[in-house]
Amino acid sequence: MASSSDSPGKNEAANLTALLNRMCEGDRGAGDQAVSLLYQELHNIASREMRREQVGHTLQTTALINEAYLKLAGPGSLQVRSRAHFFAIASQQMRRILVDHARASGAQKRGAGAIHIDADAIQTCAEDRGASLLALDDALKDLENLDPQGARVVELRYFGGYTDQEVADSLGVSVSTVRRDWEFARSWLYDQIKR
Repeated sequence: MASSSDSPGKNEAANLTALLNRMCEGDRGAGDQAVSLLYQELHNIASREMRREQVGHTLQTTALINEAYLKLAGPGSLQVRSRAHFFAIASQQMRRILVDHARASGAQKRGAGAIHIDADAIQTCAEDRGASLLALDDALKDLENLDPQGARVVELRYFGGYTDQEVADSLGVSVSTVRRDWEFARSWLYDQIKR
């Protein structure tokens, strides 16, 4: 069981990182151990994502966590650097799952309703949340080509619910860099989606 402190000790963090890396190499036992230590935080991320979905969404929070786990636990070349890095990856996977779910549900890529972006929170509001999510995802992919770090900042803040400090720690940059990237990305996404 994880310690009761907000920040795990150095040995515990190293052990968790080792478990996460073994999980990413396909070791289901290590994955089960890691997820049991991190489940509450994964649940918080998934809950935040699901609150943004329309009422009656067919994908439930637990299913979102399970699908993300299956994608993360599969064998691959993914190397987890830290707890924060893992949660950044998990947030990104959850975003992809929701986008895939919206596409599979037959949502139109664009034009299914007026899209409004709140410049302070990048909150998309439309009659069809799936279309809004798809429009945001398309714009984020374009931003990733233009400014990969800015796209990561948006993923971590918007999809992961991270604070500026948590984003800075995860990306290994200063808080002022995160804020500068956020301002640019927010404005750029607003312009792209407004079109």
